[in-house]
Amino acid sequence: MSALFNFPSLLFVILLIICTCTYIRGQFPSILDRNKTGVLGLFWKAARIGERLSPYVSLCCVLMAIRLIIFS
Repeated sequence: MSALFNFPSLLFVILLIICTCTYIRGQFPSILDRNKTGVLGLFWKAARIGERLSPYVSLCCVLMAIRLIIFS
């Protein structure tokens, strides 16, 4: 089943995008800072969410990992 039709999988993909964009912005800030608007601006916004809400994002990562371990 596609991640678009399975809500937990969609949340997992969004969480991975946020974590990946935050990591990339931490290592190479100029890559994401060039594209603040348009479609590529979504990655910049995901990086900002990861930076500003990092305790909540990390808690969601832990909960998602526990869910994967228990229910897989």
